[in-house]
Amino acid sequence: MIDRRSVITAIAAGAALPLATRSVFAQAAMSRMTAYGFSFQSLKGGDIRLADFAGKPLLVVNTASLCGFTPQYAGLQEIWTKFRDRGLTVIGVPSNDFGAQEPGGASDITHTAEQTYHVSFPITAKTSVKGPNAHPFYKWAATERPADLPGWNFHKYLVGRDGHIADAFSSRVEPTDTRVVTAIARALTA
Repeated sequence: MIDRRSVITAIAAGAALPLATRSVFAQAAMSRMTAYGFSFQSLKGGDIRLADFAGKPLLVVNTASLCGFTPQYAGLQEIWTKFRDRGLTVIGVPSNDFGAQEPGGASDITHTAEQTYHVSFPITAKTSVKGPNAHPFYKWAATERPADLPGWNFHKYLVGRDGHIADAFSSRVEPTDTRVVTAIARALTA
């Protein structure tokens, strides 16, 4: 049986650990997580629980309405239409982190995505994807693929059936690029 003093001593020892050591423990815990452990607030209210897509590939893309890459919404919709019946889900994550190119609110984002580009895949509420205020999914993705951090809008993370990052594509890679399509097809058959 553990006595009260042992518990207090253990807690105090953990609190006394240097910040760097606690960070190592936090990163180790993150590495055991999968994408399916995260949720996003939906642009239309409610939550987008990635657990609802467990065992299925996800293409998670940070988006912006006033970016030179905004026309990629059309390619994302094309990918969604082509692969959704096979199990792929595309999730758009509007962010104002790069060049302040997503300055509007939900109605502005909805107008761009749905009215201009006819998007029907799930879109989250505006979310930070970098820095200390980044959404937990993006902090986790940074531990999974530290060399593949979003550098601009329309960075793409492909999550495999196992819930881990299978691939990442920069903003400059179109959603319909052969590399993306091949990676999605591979993730769907894995």
